[in-house]
Amino acid sequence: MTYDPDVKYQKSHEWARKDGTLFTIGISDYAQDSLGDVVFVELPEKGKVVQKGEAFGVVESVKAASDVYAPLSGTIVEVNSKLKEDPALVNREPFGAGWFVKIQASNPTEYEELLSATEYEAFVKGL
Repeated sequence: MTYDPDVKYQKSHEWARKDGTLFTIGISDYAQDSLGDVVFVELPEKGKVVQKGEAFGVVESVKAASDVYAPLSGTIVEVNSKLKEDPALVNREPFGAGWFVKIQASNPTEYEELLSATEYEAFVKGL
């Protein structure tokens, strides 16, 4: 299992990578591994406003469908359109090309409330 030290996590298995007040969001290696082969990703429209903890998308795999929750409040400013043609990017590159959305944070301090890679790894080991 890979835990990217350059991102922060929430317990529902999403990660956020900070770039100023812009945050790239995806699901963790643990989440994609648990889901199995991802066959479809439903993402919101650009411009949608989300609240921290709110479901903004769905990941479907051969095993299950799972909601994806916003780790920060803000506005969706970019959606990864590559996932429409190749949803398996989520499995192959969960911290790279398999990202979901970019959020312009309305409250960037929410990022500090997320788990570090070490904290998230300990959380996952307890599951």
